[in-house]
Amino acid sequence: MTIEDNALGAELRRRRVAAGLSLSELAHKVHCSRSFLSRVETGQRRASVELAQLCDQVLEANGALTDLAAPSPDSLPRPARTGSGRRTARPAGGGHASRAGAQRRQEFDRLLRRGDLSHTTGDMREADRLYRAALHGAAEDPRAQAEAVIRMARRWSDPGQVDHELLHLIRNSLAELQADGGAEAVGLRLRLTAHLAKKVAMAVSEDTAAGRVGPEEGAGLAADTLSRLSAAGRDSGDSRDSRDSRDVREGRDVRDDEVRCEVLTECRWARYDFAPAADALALSQRLHAAAVRLDSPYFHGEALMALVIDQLRTGRVYSALATASQYRKYAADTRSVLVTWQRHTLDALLDLWHGRFDVAADWILGESPKYIEGLHTDLAVPADALRQTRLGQAFWLLREQGRMADLFTSDLAEDVERHAYFPIWRAGLALALCETGQHAEGADLLAGFAADTVAFSRFPPSGWAVPTLVVLAEVCAALDIQGGYEDRLRELLPGLRERLAPHDGQQIALAGWPTVLVGSTARARGLLALAAGEPQAALGHFRQGAVPARSSQPELARLRLAEARALRGVGGPGNEDRARSLLREALRSARAYGMAQLAAQCGRLLGDPADTDRG
Repeated sequence: MTIEDNALGAELRRRRVAAGLSLSELAHKVHCSRSFLSRVETGQRRASVELAQLCDQVLEANGALTDLAAPSPDSLPRPARTGSGRRTARPAGGGHASRAGAQRRQEFDRLLRRGDLSHTTGDMREADRLYRAALHGAAEDPRAQAEAVIRMARRWSDPGQVDHELLHLIRNSLAELQADGGAEAVGLRLRLTAHLAKKVAMAVSEDTAAGRVGPEEGAGLAADTLSRLSAAGRDSGDSRDSRDSRDVREGRDVRDDEVRCEVLTECRWARYDFAPAADALALSQRLHAAAVRLDSPYFHGEALMALVIDQLRTGRVYSALATASQYRKYAADTRSVLVTWQRHTLDALLDLWHGRFDVAADWILGESPKYIEGLHTDLAVPADALRQTRLGQAFWLLREQGRMADLFTSDLAEDVERHAYFPIWRAGLALALCETGQHAEGADLLAGFAADTVAFSRFPPSGWAVPTLVVLAEVCAALDIQGGYEDRLRELLPGLRERLAPHDGQQIALAGWPTVLVGSTARARGLLALAAGEPQAALGHFRQGAVPARSSQPELARLRLAEARALRGVGGPGNEDRARSLLREALRSARAYGMAQLAAQCGRLLGDPADTDRG
């Protein structure tokens, strides 16, 4: 006996053959037997929606097979008022009402599954469309609507700015669930609040914030949400909160890995700019463990990216290499264009750090713009997030190769100026001016930081503030070497040194999420001490900076040049010989890795015109 309309089986076979897969190969990938899959193709067995989704993902069918396995939305009745506030509809009528409620729930679940599949494969526009359909179809069911809003909140937002639409949707959902005392509602409120915390914390200034609620409030809300999660027994069974909170009291019996993963993911990002890098690493490690238990492709990817970012920030570069390898496997499994772009971006970051500039350039200047254009055209991904990442990598590539003048002969400088609401881009432009001989203009931009005392005083203690401070330290070093800018430096150095003081030891400043490693914080502190006329203190910082620099020859070369300057400042027997030895080592590395600007600096300090000219 065969199914009369075997559209699914026929389409499945067509796509399988086109993909070059045998029945056995596809069956293995979707975890079913070859014989069962054969009967589905020939119309002798019906495929479940779950099986169709798996086939969709493997064959990159963008939901076409899932559509054929499920009833059309047009054939289902419109949602009726239930007033129950529960995720599973329980209408009070007879059999017809019960069937209608079950159909509505089935359709809601189908839309969420299809949306999740689209999100996993990188089709963000389609995912958003399906989540919105689920939201509108779940009228009068606050729990179901909250689930749809949570899925929508996972989408990317423009960097540095709040997403006002999602803030509105999240706050409405929280208000609708306020009177719901069920355990499921507790979990939904925690997840919604975590997303609210992250969205509010996205701002980098008053101009990009949500009214009077700024990133500090978002970080505080995240800390409170994490404590409620632990007190509820989801993440630390021994932890108890003494507050008489309903969410805490009623949530203790809830053990939901999805809630745990959602809260840890969003709250880690919400606290990114306000918590020490080591604390963020602890959160990402807990997230990774929870994601493994949950076995969710979405949270698996989020956890791996969070973990590699925090390993890099804490100077654990070799651990990050192992995590990056796992992320490559994840990218290959999902086959998402967006995830593939993130994987290449992460690889380019590591290439820049290790001095593989030609390899990095192939991606940054060649393939990356094509990916960005395709993603912007086909998917609902904010183009600004992609373009700023690529811009940051292009900027740093030019800097490492000593080609900063190219910045001003291309459209990159205009892009830098356009994103000046991010302090790091103002710092980057000042550095570019100094490295192209425009020291006076660079000093003017540096003075702007000192003059804007309100904005400067509101730098967060971590996150984006750290790479900004490191780049500003590079600007100070360039002006110090040039000479004649002592008064300007005197204004800014105390504030910079104070803000960088907590960041020492093995930390590496990471710009973007992730974009480039701009150097160790210890070296930056040494540069500031050197500019302040404290060469002995600078030497102590430079020696600390040797630990995180050991994985990067370009960073070691810059560190050796800086240490040589400090040794000359200290003076004394043997220090000049040691300084010249360090400069020669730095010069060899600079030449080997094609760092023309650095080679020229080493040549000038060695007093060898041939070295200077060759640089």
